[in-house]
Amino acid sequence: MQLITPGPGHLPDYIAALQRQWSPNTSRPEVAQEELAHIDRDPVDYLRWMDDPEARGPVVTLPDGSQVRRIPSLRRWLWADEADLLATGPAAAAPEPHRFIGIISLRWMPGNAPLPPHVLGHVGYAIVPWYTGRGHASAALAALLPLARQHGLPHIELTTDPANLASQRIITRNGGVFIEDFDTGPAYGHRPGKRYRISL
Repeated sequence: MQLITPGPGHLPDYIAALQRQWSPNTSRPEVAQEELAHIDRDPVDYLRWMDDPEARGPVVTLPDGSQVRRIPSLRRWLWADEADLLATGPAAAAPEPHRFIGIISLRWMPGNAPLPPHVLGHVGYAIVPWYTGRGHASAALAALLPLARQHGLPHIELTTDPANLASQRIITRNGGVFIEDFDTGPAYGHRPGKRYRISL
């Protein structure tokens, strides 16, 4: 598996994942249809916002429907290598060996200021179902840490559902330390969350 900055040639496999109802936003499944519409309307514009260090991209819609300004961010795609393709099959629920595995994103505030309350952590990731359980999310997080260092972050915070033990293992395998239980706030329905920190 490798992290890539996607280009036009990568879009077909990404579109295939979206068409199978996978969403890159675990809080908003409808993002799949929104991204398909954006790609169909203007694929060049869609790809433009994979790197947005100046936060010039479109507004972000939160789970409660409210909209907020984007903060500096970058997104990388997890891309399968030959071993991944050979291991993909009917048991993994993939109709054919697509190379798109998932996404991982990094977001931050200028000057390392605290994240706004509606931003639940510096990092988010989502893996397509037919590639889960193979350690790809953990490897992607490890590969993203140098990028966070390059942007001058002294640490990153990640949050997860209390019941999401797999995500908690991914974070702790990469040096994450539990910080606190917290309330995710009104935009997320005041769900409970767990906050971790990885020192850089």
